[in-house]
Amino acid sequence: MAFDVIIIGSGLAGMTAALELAPQRRVALVSKGPLLSGASPRAQGGIAAPLGPRDSVAAHLRDTLDAGAGLCDAQAARAIIDQAGAAIAWLRARGVAFSTEGAGLHLTREGGHGQRRIAHAADATGHAIMTALDAQVRRQPAITVLERHCAVDLLLSGAPGGRCHGVRLLDLERRVCRDLAAAQVVIASGGAGQVYATTTAPAGATGDGIAIAARAGARLQNMAFTQFHPTGLHHPRGAGFLISEAVRGEGGRLCLPDGSRFMPAHDPRAELAPREFLLAHFPAIHAHCLALGLDIATTPIPVAPTAHYTCGGIATDTRGRSSVAGLYAVGEAACTGLHGANRLASNSLLECVVMGRAAARDILASPATRAVAVPLADTAMPGAAPAHATPAAAFAAPLRQSLRAMMTREVGIVRSDASLRRAADHIAGLNRALASRGHADTHPEMLELRNLAGVAELMVRDARACRESRGAHFNQDRPGRAAAPAPGASP
Repeated sequence: MAFDVIIIGSGLAGMTAALELAPQRRVALVSKGPLLSGASPRAQGGIAAPLGPRDSVAAHLRDTLDAGAGLCDAQAARAIIDQAGAAIAWLRARGVAFSTEGAGLHLTREGGHGQRRIAHAADATGHAIMTALDAQVRRQPAITVLERHCAVDLLLSGAPGGRCHGVRLLDLERRVCRDLAAAQVVIASGGAGQVYATTTAPAGATGDGIAIAARAGARLQNMAFTQFHPTGLHHPRGAGFLISEAVRGEGGRLCLPDGSRFMPAHDPRAELAPREFLLAHFPAIHAHCLALGLDIATTPIPVAPTAHYTCGGIATDTRGRSSVAGLYAVGEAACTGLHGANRLASNSLLECVVMGRAAARDILASPATRAVAVPLADTAMPGAAPAHATPAAAFAAPLRQSLRAMMTREVGIVRSDASLRRAADHIAGLNRALASRGHADTHPEMLELRNLAGVAELMVRDARACRESRGAHFNQDRPGRAAAPAPGASP
């Protein structure tokens, strides 16, 4: 196996980069699970783009900056929004069938948007996009798909912060490790939603890419900010399912158990014009809820805030370049400055396409270096726990459950100085338990737990540095907003 570029993660950002690189580079596309098991296929709403007759880049940017609560990078946000139309055209050229209205795209509206600007494929946009791109990826001879492989660590020249020249992978089926070398590595591994007990993120969203980049010395940014979606399905058999913001955009109302509305008292934008076409516009949500005994045409949908999107991540420029030479990051694992302290709905898929293409263009702008051939011989999994030790799964499971419950309780939407201190103490104890196990243990359960603990520590550290309440979170001890932006960067 010889590769020019290794892409860790097979969601929309990773697939976009791979397809753009494939004509000129040999690419390894690494997926921890099956190729379509990540967050991108779950995306319901769509892609934000200022395509309407009364819309503009300036208006879309204004809404993005407003949602980001002063922590967006306005220049980066404008650069990404400028490419929105081209991103949708790129997807349509690759067979993505967006919903149409007459001769044009049907545009819907979501929370925080002043215009109808969401291009979508009914209420299953991510599925429509990813199935189309999956077919193209599998037809590309220059793309080698490595499913069921987990990134263990980045390979560096010298100490952390040195040039990245590859990645160590764990083959999850054969339980062997393999080092892959390449001139560039792109982290597109998604977010860290599984650090919370209730989340819309898939089971594999354990912050792996963010954690291995941090261990490699990459600069991180805005780790304090996790977006909690206001309408996760609150049902004992429906955990992790999202009731799209487009439901509210088309007239859905948030009510208390007694049926009374509460949002107008908090925000004048709560009321949006109603439209009655549930089955046509929200078939996937209707079918999922119906399977649980909820007919959304006649029965209120029980919802509650749910951890949804990691706003911070590996700091990059608008070409996807991190602070570590040879290392790029795109998608939810990255922090371009687009989202700030809270992500505007449907800007995430937009960022995936724009930044996936941007990273590929930057890589292609440099001459290809000679790819390094990697032998297929298996390497024994190094550092496995001694035979007498507690099996990895049995050791990791209760610690993981405890960490997620603690993060939900202490580092959720509402926080306090005391809750963040308790969180830091909990994570310190967890790290001591992990150290007693030995950091060379590369069983999958241990890798994920280590990464979750590392990301949780970064989140808490950043949150304790914020001396205010801003964006996605509220600190009871610091309810005001500071005159200057919050720190937002993790050392």
